Amino acid sequence: MDRGIWATWYDLPEAGRDEYIDYLHGIYLPAMLKRPGYLWAAHVQNVDSPEREAANYKRLTHTDDPSVPQGYRYLLLFGAGDPHVFVAPAPEEINATLSAEERRLLARQTAARPATFVEAGRVDGPSVKTRAPGITPGPVIQFGTFNVNALENETDMNAWYALSRLPLVGRGEGNVGARRLVSIAGWPKHGIMYEFASLEAAERNLRDTSDWSRRVVDTLVHAPHSPTLGVRIWPPG
Repeated sequence: MDRGIWATWYDLPEAGRDEYIDYLHGIYLPAMLKRPGYLWAAHVQNVDSPEREAANYKRLTHTDDPSVPQGYRYLLLFGAGDPHVFVAPAPEEINATLSAEERRLLARQTAARPATFVEAGRVDGPSVKTRAPGITPGPVIQFGTFNVNALENETDMNAWYALSRLPLVGRGEGNVGARRLVSIAGWPKHGIMYEFASLEAAERNLRDTSDWSRRVVDTLVHAPHSPTLGVRIWPPG
C-alpha cells in the first residue's frame, strides 16, 4: 500500500525546458524508482490559465506568507509504502550523490514547494482501472494543500471529507479515486489528491454547493495557487 507521498510544486523557465524534461523523464525518474521503497513516480503539467487562477483566488483563501514558495506549474510526485522512505535518505542527500550536470538540470526548477504526506483515508472511484501503470495515480490529478484557520474547525473539516467529499468521489463516472493526506514535512498540514480519467471529469464531478461545503471551504487557507489541476505527462499510458 502506497501510504506515503512526496510532492513538489515548481515552475520551469522556457529556456532549457526540453533538456530538463528529457533528463527528468529519461534518467532521473527511472533511477528514482530503483531506490528501495519507491513504488511509483508521476510528473504532472498543471493547467495554467488566467481564468482558472482568477476563479481559484475568488472563491478560496490563500496564504499571504511571503516565505511560502509560489511555484505551481508542474507537480512532481513519488509514492512509497511509508513516508519515512522520503527522509532516509532525504532528497538533499540523494541529490548530493548526482553528477554536477544532473544537479545543474534539476536546479532549473524554480520556486519549488515540497511537502511529504501520509495518507489518512482514501476512496476508489468508478474509473479506478485507469490508474496505470501499476498503482501510479490516474491521468489527471487535482491536488489541494491547505491549513485550517482555527483548531476548532478541524473536526468539521475532517467529517466533511469522510462523510461527504470522499463518498462523492466514489460515485462519479470518470473519478479514479482520492486520498486525504496529512503532512509530516512542508508548509501545509492537510492535503487532498483527486485522480480523474480526464479533465472533463475533473471539472464535472466535484461540484458541491451545499451549506456544509461552503462552511468548510471558508475555514481553509490554501497554499499558493492551490488546488492545482493538471495532466500526467510521465509515465505515459
